[in-house]
Amino acid sequence: TPKQNIDVLREVTRAREEENRPYTIVFVGVNGVGKSTSLAKVCYWLLQQRKQVMITACDTFRSGAVEQLRTHARALDVELFERGYGKDPAAIAQEGIRYGKDNGKDVVLIDTAGRMQDNMPLMEALAKLIHFNSPDLILFVGEALVGNDAVDQLTKFNQALQDLTPAGRPSRLIDGIVLTKYDTVDDKVGAAISMVSSTGQPILFVGVGQTYTDIRVLNVDRIAEALMR
Repeated sequence: TPKQNIDVLREVTRAREEENRPYTIVFVGVNGVGKSTSLAKVCYWLLQQRKQVMITACDTFRSGAVEQLRTHARALDVELFERGYGKDPAAIAQEGIRYGKDNGKDVVLIDTAGRMQDNMPLMEALAKLIHFNSPDLILFVGEALVGNDAVDQLTKFNQALQDLTPAGRPSRLIDGIVLTKYDTVDDKVGAAISMVSSTGQPILFVGVGQTYTDIRVLNVDRIAEALMR
């Protein structure tokens, strides 16, 4: 059982109606797990809920990352906020969030560079972005295929974020999980339960294919049914 239950749509509405600001989601994870594609799928899902969404490109490290997001933004017909490469991701995220607020966006989705959990310079940059901008939701994107490896990655991400917390500040850890390639795993339920039980974080979305529509909100009742079969 996850330690917390996150109702994204309710929180988006609360941020907009009570605080007159966009809800901010940061996507993190190791290299090559489909982070940008997962961000685009979540963007599509939010658009289907009639939310005003924009994307902020904070992967200033990987060549082609901004162009990949631009392709997604055009296909989804949403705004992309970017400042190119080699800049400070924390400052770009701050600018993007401010732009989103000034332009009445409901949600700002923030892409970050893929990084191995033991790459300290990149983990420091991620910790700075998170503590500098206090996002509403930090989503770890992991592959269902790798099972326990994804649990290990998430655990080490959390440990690094905790270790890099500035003095006197509360630590910010991963809030939830996006599990990709969920359609390719036979023991889907086992992989999902292993991640939740090991980390205490809920799986909010699963990727079940290649297109923007191939995203599902993970249904706990459905998992329970599968286990009873």
